[in-house]
Amino acid sequence: MQKQFSVKLSKIIKAHNLTETYLPCDASEIEIYSLEVSRPGLHLTGFFDFFDNTRIEIFGKTEIEYIDHFRPEERRKCVFDFFSHKPVAVIVTRSLEIPTEMLEAAKEFGCPILGTDVWTSEYLATLISMLNVELAPRVTRHGVLVEVHGEGILLLGESGVGKSETAMELVKRGHRLIADDAVEIRRVSSKTLVGSSPENIRHFMELRGIGIVNIRRIFGIGAVKVTQQIDMIIQLEQWDRNKLYDRMGIENEYTDILGNEVPSVTIPVKPGRNLAIIIEVAAMNNRQKEMGYNSAQELLNKLGMLEETPEKNKTLSWDE
Repeated sequence: MQKQFSVKLSKIIKAHNLTETYLPCDASEIEIYSLEVSRPGLHLTGFFDFFDNTRIEIFGKTEIEYIDHFRPEERRKCVFDFFSHKPVAVIVTRSLEIPTEMLEAAKEFGCPILGTDVWTSEYLATLISMLNVELAPRVTRHGVLVEVHGEGILLLGESGVGKSETAMELVKRGHRLIADDAVEIRRVSSKTLVGSSPENIRHFMELRGIGIVNIRRIFGIGAVKVTQQIDMIIQLEQWDRNKLYDRMGIENEYTDILGNEVPSVTIPVKPGRNLAIIIEVAAMNNRQKEMGYNSAQELLNKLGMLEETPEKNKTLSWDE
């Protein structure tokens, strides 16, 4: 069973600078579990068959005007019927005046009411974006995440293969470190994975023989980054002379992480190889492929061999 994540209402209030019109308790005690956000719509007409009280409810101009057009008795019944289903929180946009009946119902049923001056559609997009990140499925894996030429490169491999040393060399060459040792990966959409470091070890790196170093303190704020989209996975492994490594790049390999496929390559490690330069080239080559250009395909096309060696794709599981 997949673990369910949550975000505290206090974090949403702080991030979006919301006005606390009414809170039944401290906002840090209220947990939001649902990625979905609703505008009441049919619920205000009395249709509650599919009402989900774990969703944040957004009241914009349409909802407030709809409530206001009722006579006082009808307005009270409409509002109290809605709040009796105890939504986790209600946010009123555009600095609209909140009807007295809403405040009374919120206090009776213990429902938070918050406010923002942002327009409804704009705020919906902002809130959904935050919830997609905070409540995203996630997994933590041993590795190093760096940004190289704008590409998020996840370095994997056994302990001692040289991941941290390679990342250090990349930082010295002007690239940025996101996470060392533990990379927290979140699936923020069906096509996007975002990596970050656990907060307690952020910006720290372990170098065997030296110990723990703080990359931000040594190289400055420009050498680190908090989050980064993962565009490519590079598996580092000790050179095996009996293994046949890909020398053309025709066969595209992908690694499945949380249901998303990420382009991946395997780079053999042995004395004398400059891994930092190789990874820089791999990052730029991956960006070219994202833009529709494949060097190996062009070469084979020039040699008249493209039909004989068609492009292949292979997807690896995380543990393969």
